Amino acid sequence: MPRYKLTVDYDGRPFVGWQRQDNGPSVQGVIERAVKAFSGETVTIGGAGRTDSGVHATGQVAHLDLEKDWPAATVLGALNFHCLPDPVAILACEKMHEGFDARFSAICRHYRYRIVNRLAPLTHDLGLAWHVKKPLDAAAMHEAAQVFVGHHDFTTFRHSRCQAKSPWKTLEAFSVRREGESIIAECSSRSFLHNQVRSMVGTLRLVGEGRWGPGDVAKALAACNREACGPVAPPDGLYLTQVDYRPAEEDAASLAAYRAGLAEAAGEEADEAVGD
Repeated sequence: MPRYKLTVDYDGRPFVGWQRQDNGPSVQGVIERAVKAFSGETVTIGGAGRTDSGVHATGQVAHLDLEKDWPAATVLGALNFHCLPDPVAILACEKMHEGFDARFSAICRHYRYRIVNRLAPLTHDLGLAWHVKKPLDAAAMHEAAQVFVGHHDFTTFRHSRCQAKSPWKTLEAFSVRREGESIIAECSSRSFLHNQVRSMVGTLRLVGEGRWGPGDVAKALAACNREACGPVAPPDGLYLTQVDYRPAEEDAASLAAYRAGLAEAAGEEADEAVGD
């Protein structure tokens, strides 16, 4: 059964999020509907990140299994045709080894958050950026963002209903810069907690306005208390921009080694059960 890797671009405004749900349309549901329309197969696709309602993507990744061995170009064209009129586009499609998993094979995820910092209301960017009227100091926000870089307990910056087993995450990088009237915040990590990026950006807004300094951010992080977090930024400005993976050969080799380890552990358990 061939497995395909999809790179997906979408406007999150019409959706309840990436994941299929009963309370409204989802990006996953749109793509699965498109698969059914062109192939007749009912499938469940896996995604690299479960973006929330209103959150966008320019580089989400999903994997898909099909019974028939279709050319990747055929899958790409058919999915894009059948995803219409929903604002979901498949940017790329390629065949992968059977063990590739969009979520578990990922080694780094990259998010961008965009703030439009001006007095005038949003027009073209409405729903696609966070509108902040008060002038923001991007340099101060960047300096404070470095507090988050490294391996930390991010309890303060996770949703109260976050299902992750551990609040500890390693943030590889976090930058904030001004581009005209836009403030661009970008961060990278192997994985993120629920609402982590929006919580961090909302807190950095306080720094940009001069109400907090880096020390206040450090205290909030050390508190490990959700109540210490600043106001959470809205979903409008958040984009999943890229997901990194090892080369296919390395990923396949890693999977083979993992399976071999499981088999060896199962064999040892069986030996222990038999005894001397």
